[in-house]
Amino acid sequence: MKTLPIVAVLGMLATGSAFAQTAAPAAGATAPCPSAVATADTAQTGAWVPPYGQPVAQKTRAQVYNELVQAEQDGQLAYLDSTVYAHP
Repeated sequence: MKTLPIVAVLGMLATGSAFAQTAAPAAGATAPCPSAVATADTAQTGAWVPPYGQPVAQKTRAQVYNELVQAEQDGQLAYLDSTVYAHP
């Protein structure tokens, strides 16, 4: 009975240290992996850079609408409705 609160506190302490801090690297620190480094363009605009390093182009409303229409015609939406979004 008393072990549950102890386990809960230990769990909170263990997960609290799992968050990374964003601090400047030390003078003698090694450089991070090149794929994880954002280019100067994306660093200034604050855009997200995927792990493989290539920026993702934004889609227009027309492109998103065309993908929706295509998904309806392919049956992808019907499949998602019957599997993922099905409520028992």
